[in-house]
Amino acid sequence: MSHTVPAMGAALVTAAGCVWYLPALADLRAGADRPVSRRTAAVACLTGWSTAAVVAAVLFAGVVWQAACVVAVAGATVAAALRIRAAAQHRQEVREIARHWAALAPGPPGHGRSRQAFAALLACGLAAAVATAAFLVAAGPEDGADWLMIVTAPAAVVGLTLAIAATRTRMVVRRTMAGRTWPPR
Repeated sequence: MSHTVPAMGAALVTAAGCVWYLPALADLRAGADRPVSRRTAAVACLTGWSTAAVVAAVLFAGVVWQAACVVAVAGATVAAALRIRAAAQHRQEVREIARHWAALAPGPPGHGRSRQAFAALLACGLAAAVATAAFLVAAGPEDGADWLMIVTAPAAVVGLTLAIAATRTRMVVRRTMAGRTWPPR
């Protein structure tokens, strides 16, 4: 079989591969705007497609099959090594990003206790409001003014406890966030 047919096939496949190697070239030209792993992956892509183009050129030149195979294997090995390196760099970047997001967490592990304290204060306030209402009802309302007291006193107790719980929670959150800096380092 003539070298021309496989050479034409390799050249056409290489030309059709522009949907992969042109974006890879754009990633390389972007420089530092792209992560290192993406640039390394772009180099791997360009190496693979360049290998296909060189194999097509070697086949057009009419060199023996073994030379084309050596070029293809060497290019594929380099492209695979670069792609593995890009994957390792990507994993490292993902871990670094996770560390940065962890630095932005709402607070230390004890921050959940603030929610529990809020709920406990609110529960105590509701219990105090029920006890206040029960005491006022047991005292026996004598006229309309006492009914107003029976309604407003428990509401005032609940409002006061809610204000105390919210203030305490806000103070805990401020204390927790006081040492945080933005942007994370």
